[in-house]
Amino acid sequence: MAAFNVLTAALSLRRDGARVGAERIALLEAIGSMGSISKAATQLDLSYKGAWDAVQALNNLFEAPLVRTQAGGKAGGVAFLTPRGRAVIAAFHRVEAELGAALSRLEAGLADAPGDDLGGLFWSLGMKTSARNALRGVVSVVTDGGVSSEVHLKIAEGLEIVAVITRQSVADLGLAPGKAAIALIKSSFVTLAVGEGLRTSARNQLAGIILVREDGAVNSEITLRLADGKSLTATITKDSAQALDLKVGDPVTALVKAPHVILAVE
Repeated sequence: MAAFNVLTAALSLRRDGARVGAERIALLEAIGSMGSISKAATQLDLSYKGAWDAVQALNNLFEAPLVRTQAGGKAGGVAFLTPRGRAVIAAFHRVEAELGAALSRLEAGLADAPGDDLGGLFWSLGMKTSARNALRGVVSVVTDGGVSSEVHLKIAEGLEIVAVITRQSVADLGLAPGKAAIALIKSSFVTLAVGEGLRTSARNQLAGIILVREDGAVNSEITLRLADGKSLTATITKDSAQALDLKVGDPVTALVKAPHVILAVE
């Protein structure tokens, strides 16, 4: 009988190509027990920015936010899990338990198989992207324009993103009303504007409130809160951020051209 190491697996649930793994579930659990993103980050030895980005990414991937936050006073803000967040944790651990049982059965069944290198038998097929923003939604409208088509993706109630892609891409992805998809938008493709009555050629004009401004030597990263717990991050020059006098809590409009929106499906 061949000798085997005990089989282990790292569970990673996919949501339209984006992953929810054990690290993010641990972050959700820490937030649930501590009531704070910063305290959860400290407990898990994460940077606050890394934890915040993970929370925003999770909120963007589900129909309803998993974590909600409230601004605080001297004691700082608070964060709490929504019913959806608790359900995601429970579902993850249930699948994790089933996976453990399945691995035990698999290990027993393969005990007499020739060779002990099982690495080639298991593949994780997931989407990797450099796009800073990944927003899950449901296709509401597809308008055929001849060479290209216009696809409307409902991200949340009152929040829609429009993409212009080729007809062939629409066919390849099987895009149609009711189809789930994810909008990928590079942060450098997001332009910010202040004031009302804007006249612009950008197809997407998304109203938001500045949640975070982080300045670097040359660029500033601005994260906006959109509707229903969704968020969008823009990377603009530091000079532009200063010229617009962008501050946390300020209302701004994010402008994104429709051809700059990439759509992906599971």
